[in-house]
Amino acid sequence: MAKKTGLGRGIGNFLSSSEKIREVIEEETSKLMEVDLADIVPNEDQPRKNFDKDELNDLSKSIEKYGVIQPLLLKKKDEKYEIIAGERRYRAAIEAGLTSVPAIVKDVSDEISSRIAIIENIQRKDLNPVEEAMSYKHLLDSQDLTQKELADEIGKSRQYIGNTIRLLKLDPRVLKLLEEEKISTSHGKNLLSIKDGDKQYKEAMKIIKHSLPVNDNSANTRADKREVADIFMEDLRNEIERTLGTKVSIKKRGKIGKIEIEYYGDEDLSRIADYILQRAL
Repeated sequence: MAKKTGLGRGIGNFLSSSEKIREVIEEETSKLMEVDLADIVPNEDQPRKNFDKDELNDLSKSIEKYGVIQPLLLKKKDEKYEIIAGERRYRAAIEAGLTSVPAIVKDVSDEISSRIAIIENIQRKDLNPVEEAMSYKHLLDSQDLTQKELADEIGKSRQYIGNTIRLLKLDPRVLKLLEEEKISTSHGKNLLSIKDGDKQYKEAMKIIKHSLPVNDNSANTRADKREVADIFMEDLRNEIERTLGTKVSIKKRGKIGKIEIEYYGDEDLSRIADYILQRAL
């Protein structure tokens, strides 16, 4: 088994993937075709898991009147077509009684397909915080990306990606409340400081019951803020270790500190130095 270096897939491959995504998204509508709904299947890795019934009903009525204005983006899968982007339109078209929809069919890899699906949902702001976090984690785990590479590709900061993924560490009951948007993302970040799941859930229910704003959340004490900062610092250390493929420690005193990077021999030192210097250019 080859040893994973933790340096990602290489900036060349990464940029070529980004260019491919732009090429697919900017595809001219002259290659439009009509595809039977019976031949279309949803993507099992679709980042959006929940579809608002009222919004779906409104879209269905609009489709009944005007048709599907924006074509679906599909890829061939066996004898069917899998949705890359446009599952909400697909569902609404079925509800509207249509038998076919306009679509653009592209020959792309599962990797590119997954990224386009996430980018489309993020741009449309269709994902709840939990779906967004799970989507980022899925891309990082399945495509050997670093948080920085993913952030650059979708137009977010590395800190935003990291903070969003951390929400998945919440108690499952609290995650459900966040998924249903009964508590805010900021509440969720503050609740991460409570280690005990029952206490975390109890605090979340208190937020809902009393409609507490973030700055009135009783979990948001000075000590808790410090604990949240420690959680984020640990995740940052883990991300640097994953990127550099070696042990890293962060020592912080007030607003200053230092990062220590371990290396194991001259060859390992050269590998780490080359990677850092290439990124600095």
